[in-house]
Amino acid sequence: MNTKITRIFSAILVGLIFAIFSFIDIPAQDNGAGEEEAQLVTDGKSAILIEPTTFAVIYEKNADDRRHPASMTKIMTMILIMEAVKKGVISFDDTLYASEYASSMGGTNIYLEPGEGMKAEDLFKSIAINSANDSSVVFAEAIGGSVGNFVRMMNNKAKEIGCVGTTFKNPHGLPEAGHLSTARDMALMGAYLVNNHPEILEYTKIYEDYVREDTDKRFWLVNTNKLVRFVEGVDGIKTGWTNEAGYCLTATICRDNKRFIAVVMGGSSAKTRNQEIMQMLNYALGTYDVHNIYKKDQVIATYEDVSVYPAKYNVIITEDVNVLLKKGDKLKKITVEKNIDYKNLPYDNKKVGTMKIYYDGELIKEADLAVKEELRKAGYFKVFWEVLKEILLVSK
Repeated sequence: MNTKITRIFSAILVGLIFAIFSFIDIPAQDNGAGEEEAQLVTDGKSAILIEPTTFAVIYEKNADDRRHPASMTKIMTMILIMEAVKKGVISFDDTLYASEYASSMGGTNIYLEPGEGMKAEDLFKSIAINSANDSSVVFAEAIGGSVGNFVRMMNNKAKEIGCVGTTFKNPHGLPEAGHLSTARDMALMGAYLVNNHPEILEYTKIYEDYVREDTDKRFWLVNTNKLVRFVEGVDGIKTGWTNEAGYCLTATICRDNKRFIAVVMGGSSAKTRNQEIMQMLNYALGTYDVHNIYKKDQVIATYEDVSVYPAKYNVIITEDVNVLLKKGDKLKKITVEKNIDYKNLPYDNKKVGTMKIYYDGELIKEADLAVKEELRKAGYFKVFWEVLKEILLVSK
């Protein structure tokens, strides 16, 4: 066969092969993520979707990339404010005063004048709703003594929570060299907030409110997170935007006794950011169920000890324990290991031991145990009477 005939024959053969294979449906390689899941975030530079009580990661995209968090920084600022309130460092009824530095802040503000006093709760609302930078500095100075010390507190708390990719340089999120975080860390901060300070959500879910309401400087607060107005169950947490950061949002939704947290960083617009946040949250709501294994304050064991009063007391678990499963999946075996120190019972309802919870042989939680009742040491006659009652009961 000459060269020309060979070339013609080869071309015909290739054409036939191409035609045959064009009609054959070749399945795509399974990469471990469903098609819907793989398309949850395409515009945002990084993202993550978690269930906050189990910390289970449902979806992630470049979740450990360090990026500018913009005003999502204020999630940590709000956490430290609530902890200061609980410790009595400040009260929401206190009047706090703006320094020259606080009133000089750029970006989003409520335009505090130097020396202007405002009720702490109103200042907090302006952060949670309107993302006020000047109010953030007022709290930083009131709680930390200085902005620099407050920032150290922010970074220490971030490490405590487990945020390994975060370095804060300020309490508001305006651009500053080295002020960086990650989508994963933002989700961890959001989870810490809703698990430990859920009362913050009573503020972050407000769409509009006012400060200086009874003055001629009445100021309208409008939530920068429009999802709280238009989507049922969305009650936080914090938006962010700068040229360096792009459009960012850490959002949470609670519906059907389930809560999820989604983070997008580096979105190209508020619209696409919100769309991708809702794609993640809707995916979680439609695909997963949260199964409660133990409820906070549930009695784990009951004991009797005549050396304390009351002699019969209950040991409780101090937090919820949940398991996240895809809808339709059945729970597997749950086992526990309890470690209770009976010899050193606390008399202030503090930790008395721990309990390890295993799901299908894997450790999923180590929770603290506490005594439900307020115990006190029993007096000599009380101990004598309890022992006597036991003897009389046995003798009957």
